[in-house]
Amino acid sequence: MAYIPPHKRHSGAANKPTPLPPSLSRHFDQSLTLSGSSAHRRTGRTDSNHGRGQIVYAARSISRWWTIGGHLNHAGLRLEPYPCEIVERKSGSKPLVLAVGGDPLPVPSGEDPPPWVEIAKRIEPDLLSAATSARGELASENEDIKLSFVSRVGKVFFHGESSSCLDSLKKAAIAEADIRGQVHKSFHTNIPNEHLEELQRLDLVKLEFDFDSEKEQYHVKVVDKSRPGSTISCKCTVVEGGGLEIRKIELNQVRHLVVDISCLPKDLDVRLMLYTKRILETLNDEEEKGINRLISDAVIDQDVKGGLRWPLGKEVIDEKFNIVGVWHTKYKVYRSQNIRLKFRFADRFDHRTSVGEVSNELSLKLTGISEQLIEEGMETSSLSTMVQDAVKLIWVNFLSYNHSS
Repeated sequence: MAYIPPHKRHSGAANKPTPLPPSLSRHFDQSLTLSGSSAHRRTGRTDSNHGRGQIVYAARSISRWWTIGGHLNHAGLRLEPYPCEIVERKSGSKPLVLAVGGDPLPVPSGEDPPPWVEIAKRIEPDLLSAATSARGELASENEDIKLSFVSRVGKVFFHGESSSCLDSLKKAAIAEADIRGQVHKSFHTNIPNEHLEELQRLDLVKLEFDFDSEKEQYHVKVVDKSRPGSTISCKCTVVEGGGLEIRKIELNQVRHLVVDISCLPKDLDVRLMLYTKRILETLNDEEEKGINRLISDAVIDQDVKGGLRWPLGKEVIDEKFNIVGVWHTKYKVYRSQNIRLKFRFADRFDHRTSVGEVSNELSLKLTGISEQLIEEGMETSSLSTMVQDAVKLIWVNFLSYNHSS
């Protein structure tokens, strides 16, 4: 009987990916937020993320969670199950999200600052501290390391029993400390097809965005046993003849600041994140030979999860290089003076767990703020204004369903 790789063993309609929205069927994008850096900068804390490679946190990284637009002592505030197939398959239960029942949330008074002002004020000390730490990493390395401040749109998920988890959230909110170890949470970036189509219909020109590019790419995640704790990501495009060509090789990103914000008056939540990412510009002969063999052996197959498969025995090279995940991504990018807006469709497959994931995603790379954070003598007033403007853009335009056409 012929060997059928795990990612080609479709078990039924329930596991089939959500169809691509018509508005994205010709346009997509992918930005690689992989992690990496050498072991001496790591805390040893890494997470698995549904085929996205290991998530690595800097030794002095900061993790926060807030609510905006409501108080945790509101009588109607509760945690309720949220349908998410990939989480349910891995954990056996639905994730939880914050929701408001009973009496509506109180309307903010005219004296309350707008949400974007409150968010900018709260994140500024942590952002400055994390940027200082990240700049130390940039200065200590001779390699090409990039610093990025980004925003993702999605849902903050909590995991555990509802009542005890809500109690933990209330305690964490009062303490206003690093939330790791207090609450088990994650951020889910898949947004509904209908909402993505609404966003595609927005007049981005009025928001001062111009079309930049659209691409289709494959990302091949490789573990090199000589780089423990790191995942090498090869960003590839299809060339004439149907093969893959490597365009860029990166290590997983290193996260310095992660702030998840549950936006109670809105349909979706926000993540703000500062990370560094190392570009591998040179490989030794063994690395170059092994990685090139893995990429040249890949077979494009739209019927498998992740879009790529390998002949039997070709997923490992010399017991040193091993395929651990693949992404097939399509994206469309718009740019303003200080922001890079990306609509992305991603089909991912984790070879370690045999779990696939299809998602529609919206992200904003806050390039103007990133450039300011690289400079040691930045003006904090200018930075605060830029953060406010970016968060206001997101809050007003991207977090609520049913935008008018």
